[in-house]
Amino acid sequence: MPELPEVEVIRQRILPRVIGRSVVEVIVRNPNLRRPVSPKLAAGLPGQALRDIARRGKYMLLRFTSGTVILHLGMTGFLQAVDAARVPDRHDHVELVFSHGLCLRLNDYRRFGLVIWTTDHPLRHPLLAGLGPEPLEQGFGGGYLYHRSRGRTAPIRQFIMDQRIVAGVGNIYANEALFLARLHPATPAGVVSRNRCGKLAKAVRSALQNAIDHGATIREAIEGSDYHHYFPLQLMVYGRGGEPCRNCGSLLEAARISQRATYFCHKCQRRPSGKSQEGA
Repeated sequence: MPELPEVEVIRQRILPRVIGRSVVEVIVRNPNLRRPVSPKLAAGLPGQALRDIARRGKYMLLRFTSGTVILHLGMTGFLQAVDAARVPDRHDHVELVFSHGLCLRLNDYRRFGLVIWTTDHPLRHPLLAGLGPEPLEQGFGGGYLYHRSRGRTAPIRQFIMDQRIVAGVGNIYANEALFLARLHPATPAGVVSRNRCGKLAKAVRSALQNAIDHGATIREAIEGSDYHHYFPLQLMVYGRGGEPCRNCGSLLEAARISQRATYFCHKCQRRPSGKSQEGA
């Protein structure tokens, strides 16, 4: 699933190719995404110039002259700037065609993505208004995590994946950050000490920034190929159950915590004792 790094890398790649250009046509081949694509998109967007592409958590915000397209890639979505004359794939559902012959094309074979047009302030939209702080910006740190985690019995992995707590962290980078912080993913969030919360905040930032710096889990699509657009990074633990830990050599474990695939090292990430970890 595309998480913050994937969305950010896509944003950085497409922005210079379409910024300042005007939309000449909106093509909706299949409106049946997680929410139906509104006819207002095709009616309101042509003639408008793209002013910027921002990101909020896992959402991309395409800011036009008089409104914003709020876009979420869902589980399998991919947004690409391609030649408008290129033959669309069967999973290319929504297309914004620009004046210079390029288009932004949304491919999503599971159709869990979202494309929403709004003329209101996008950050006040119900999908965005309740999101937690951006983990790579000011406002996110160990003190914040410590304050928000008090009294929480949910596993720490689930806690940092809560978009109301931290915007943009999903299962891949939650697993990676917990390994870097040497925290067992089943540790109740409320027993993690202030010191360990500080280490976890640094680990979250490190895992996300490292992924962005290395292109996240994205490769360019192959022309004319249906092959999916994501591939594994050299991840430390995610998806590597049964393989050697890159730190100690022990075999990594795989489990399901809160119904999600979870990967960890039983030696590097100690199992919680059930007592407060204050001072740990």
